[in-house]
Amino acid sequence: MTLLKEKDFGTPAVKSEETVTLEVDGQAVSVPKGTSVMRAAAEAGISIPKLCATDMVKQFGSCRLCLVEIDGRKGTPSSCTTHAEDGMVVKTQTDRLARLRRGVMELYISDHPLDCLTCPTNGDCELQDMAGAVGLRNVRYGYEGENHLDLEKDESTPYFTYDPSKCIVCSRCVRACDEVQGTLALTIEGRGFESRVATGAEDFFSSECVSCGACVQACPTATLAENDLIEHGVPDRTVITTCAYCGVGCSFKAEIKGDRVVRMIPEKAGKANHGHSCVKGRFAWGYATHKDRITTPMIREAITDEWQEVSWDEAIAFAAKRLKGVQEKYGRKAIGGITSSRCTNEEVWLVQKIIRAAFGNNNVDTCARVCHSPTGYGLKQTFGTSAGTQNFDSVEKADVIMVIGSNPTDAHPVFGSQMKRRLREGAKLIVLDPRKIDLVETPHVKADYHLPLQPGTNVAVINALAHVIVAEGLHDEAFVRERCEMDAFEEWKAFILDPVNSPEEVAKVAGVSADDIRAAARLYATGGNGAIYYGLGVTEHSQGSTMVMGMANLAMATGNIGREGVGVNPMRGQNNVQGSCDMGSFPHELAGYRPVSDDAVRKTFEDHWGVSLDGEPGLRIPGMFDEACAGNYKGMYIQGEDVAQSDPNILHVEAALRNMECVVVQDLFLNETARFAHVFLPGTSFLEKDGTFINAERRIGRVRKVMKPQTGIEEWKVTAMLSEAMGYPMPYDSAAEIMDEIAALTPTFAGVSFDRLDRDGSLQWPVNDDAPDGTPIMHVDGFVRGKGLFVVTEYVPTEEKTNRKFPLILTTGRILSQYNVGAQTRRTDNNKWMQEDVLEIHASDAEMRGIQTGDWVSVKSRKGETTLRAEISDRMAPGVVYTTFHHPESGTNVVTTELSDWATNCPEYKVTAVDVGLANHKSSWQEQYAAETPTMRRVKAPAAAE
Repeated sequence: MTLLKEKDFGTPAVKSEETVTLEVDGQAVSVPKGTSVMRAAAEAGISIPKLCATDMVKQFGSCRLCLVEIDGRKGTPSSCTTHAEDGMVVKTQTDRLARLRRGVMELYISDHPLDCLTCPTNGDCELQDMAGAVGLRNVRYGYEGENHLDLEKDESTPYFTYDPSKCIVCSRCVRACDEVQGTLALTIEGRGFESRVATGAEDFFSSECVSCGACVQACPTATLAENDLIEHGVPDRTVITTCAYCGVGCSFKAEIKGDRVVRMIPEKAGKANHGHSCVKGRFAWGYATHKDRITTPMIREAITDEWQEVSWDEAIAFAAKRLKGVQEKYGRKAIGGITSSRCTNEEVWLVQKIIRAAFGNNNVDTCARVCHSPTGYGLKQTFGTSAGTQNFDSVEKADVIMVIGSNPTDAHPVFGSQMKRRLREGAKLIVLDPRKIDLVETPHVKADYHLPLQPGTNVAVINALAHVIVAEGLHDEAFVRERCEMDAFEEWKAFILDPVNSPEEVAKVAGVSADDIRAAARLYATGGNGAIYYGLGVTEHSQGSTMVMGMANLAMATGNIGREGVGVNPMRGQNNVQGSCDMGSFPHELAGYRPVSDDAVRKTFEDHWGVSLDGEPGLRIPGMFDEACAGNYKGMYIQGEDVAQSDPNILHVEAALRNMECVVVQDLFLNETARFAHVFLPGTSFLEKDGTFINAERRIGRVRKVMKPQTGIEEWKVTAMLSEAMGYPMPYDSAAEIMDEIAALTPTFAGVSFDRLDRDGSLQWPVNDDAPDGTPIMHVDGFVRGKGLFVVTEYVPTEEKTNRKFPLILTTGRILSQYNVGAQTRRTDNNKWMQEDVLEIHASDAEMRGIQTGDWVSVKSRKGETTLRAEISDRMAPGVVYTTFHHPESGTNVVTTELSDWATNCPEYKVTAVDVGLANHKSSWQEQYAAETPTMRRVKAPAAAE
């Protein structure tokens, strides 16, 4: 595939029902009213020279290169700032315009280095292109006068370089930072000849810049250029694929030179990201070729032995023999597995299939168990389907946005930028979070209400919001009567009006103002389209499922469901956590969320797979670990999931893994779980995969192979080989065939195929006869379950209590530069922003304990102890501390408890009672980890050649 350059129309598209028709260079063109002359010309295939204009930002009109002549008008207006009108006659090429444009270009070139042959963007530079387009052959102005050619470069960021000597002060980077990213980190400093781009800080790295790459993408010269481009040169071919980080599912153009990825450019046609990106997707893909990658299979008899490199056949045979041996000794249900939310749907499908068809049981689970399993349960109960209701673009129609337990600007930054754009346009914002996230107050965005509730009191607060709405008659009675089960509503209404749910009573337990609860409730109910966006701060609680149903109740009561601008929207954590659930990775459900106990559903799979399936639900991840400690569960196939770092109560997880006789890990790196493994099967990065991911809006996006698998074999084939060695053949020839099987067995995917996705782009399920083009908005005319179901959501306080011994509440989360357990981002230059996990603590709590920023502190809970560096912060209220879990040596989950959601066993990461005090040494777990890890990861040196 050759290098794909997406057409730049100069100014953004305009949405209007009214059209106008004009003539451009003798050609008639019809466009929506409000469209610029420049864009109208571009849509007619006529290119007008431009430098300050690009369709990723609003028109600016500063470069004076896009001048045109319009019949009946004096002068030469700029085409980017002039709106097309009915009957307008435009000329883009005349002798007068040519002279003016050449004069403008001469001025630019007179203060620009003439080093095109050695410039990193030679052949990919708009200034160079425009010089050719206007026919510039000489420059009348020499370099004797003042110029900017000796300005120093800013090379502070790890991913791009700022060379001010090549800047033409077009302001595209400044506008992109403002309009696209919303960080406003850049400005134009000085006036006239002294104008230049500035960050307001010493350099880019120390500024507010978040390295999203929008400025680099907008720059028409080599002023802002990727360091990889500078080092390796302009790419020569493009492959369009999907990012493998968070649940936004950004579409990227992987631009390649030879077999090397030179840069990742966000695709303008990407339906989830519209040409935007974050620092992770844009730049942090170097882990795919990191020296830590394991590309050869390895085995060992015991976890105290050295790893031994072997062939694929040897590794597969060893794993199959060990797994079958465990079953012979302990029974059919003594083994199971975990699918990965970082792998493709096709890879996940085969893992759940091998467990059901080859292992002969339903002991399969996925990482959604520890993040969004309450979403699946709660939304299925109330709405009838286990997924979010909207597409991301729906936020553009929201009037009131309620963000609950989610930090979009850090965890889902591309959508966070889209949300900020809507807020700057005037939408109102309510934030429910114990921590003062950036959205509470950021440039040009300020929350109307921030309810800093005590961790663990989500349900109480959502009930109080509903209490106000119903008590004051602000609910949508007509919607409820038409769309919901009235008996359930009446029962819920009687419950919600109980004084125990009043703001005054809830304020006592949640620690927030009753007045703020009332005001926020009124705003959500009366402010127009109300949309709820939530994250792990909702689900990772003992009442996670209850809270999801509470939000669904609130949306139904106010009629905020079934159209653009509203809905209940889970912000999924990993790139394919939605897909891993859709593929049937839960022990009680087959693909499409259909119970394994349903004889008819099971028979469909049995007929297709040619094998009898167990109708009894299997073990969830916590059950697997409990049974392992009890000696009943002895074998495990873990695909792309690091349970020894990500799961709660790590001491319990480690004890379970140590007690198993066959642990098979399939991953890119020797992760923390691999310390306890007997077989290591190397996996592939997203750049080596062919398949699909499904993002948080149910969007099925294609993942295309950019490079050959470094392991020599595609990852899905490894699972198929293991299945055959276990006695159940899986004779697929391609990942496309696997998707065909998914579509054949899953009604919501009936219309999906690689050919369809390649032809039409990404689609949102359901995609079937009822919705042949996909389903951007769910529950439009009716709920999937028929009538919406209100559920009584009684607030039950968590069992995890503070006391004199453990007086503080620890809650956890993530930051922008790192991702999940850090296996990917820690192997990139993102580490320059965060080298370690730190404990954020309020100044009053720190002063009481004699703690200052930078001190080492002990964090003790009822389950364990770890040592972290402290950072005094005003983001939390007194009594609440916060940390991340990106670095394994931090041992964050050593202290979290095994308490979990009552319905799904999703761990209660967000509420752990702890004590914090000064420390002068690492915890005992950290010391043991440091001592054991090198031995448990040691690889036997290859035998010397004779």
